[in-house]
Amino acid sequence: MKKSLLILGCALAMIACNKTETASTGEGAKTAYVDTAKLLDEYQAAKDIESKYKVKSEEMGRELEGKAQQWKLDAASFRREAQAKGPEWAQLKGQELQKREQELAVMQQTMLQQLQKESGSEMDTLVKQIKKHIKDYGKKNGYEYIYGTGDAATVLYAKDEYDITDKILKELNDKYKPEAKDDKKDEAKKAE
Repeated sequence: MKKSLLILGCALAMIACNKTETASTGEGAKTAYVDTAKLLDEYQAAKDIESKYKVKSEEMGRELEGKAQQWKLDAASFRREAQAKGPEWAQLKGQELQKREQELAVMQQTMLQQLQKESGSEMDTLVKQIKKHIKDYGKKNGYEYIYGTGDAATVLYAKDEYDITDKILKELNDKYKPEAKDDKKDEAKKAE
């Protein structure tokens, strides 16, 4: 009796090992892939972030452009007046213009860094949310693997039937609720 239980136990252990081995090799595993480049291009939240920083960049650019235009006018005036007012005046005024030009360059660089930092932070947060959504989607739909393609391709080839990009994109866009904007209030304030 003990021998037959021992033999039965060994047989069950071997069967269990074979099943684990089959599952770990991926035979019959449900897999899919997501085109990450397409996801970021067509996800409304990503489009909104891009649009937000494009507008912000244009606003900052206009402010900087105004200061640059004033500097150009002052530089042109300097050239005309330098001959009339002499070399001593020209040297002092030239140093002042050079200092302002350097300040404009620093201001431009600071604005660019600020925009890159802010937009980069928002995009990083968005990418984390997308990854979490894909992970949750995979668990909910019984996937063992979901691969990524696109700019940072980890899949070199896959059948189109395994592409779940559109399903993920639809869920993300359906779930996404843009922040309520007070555009009308902002426009009313600007009009005043």
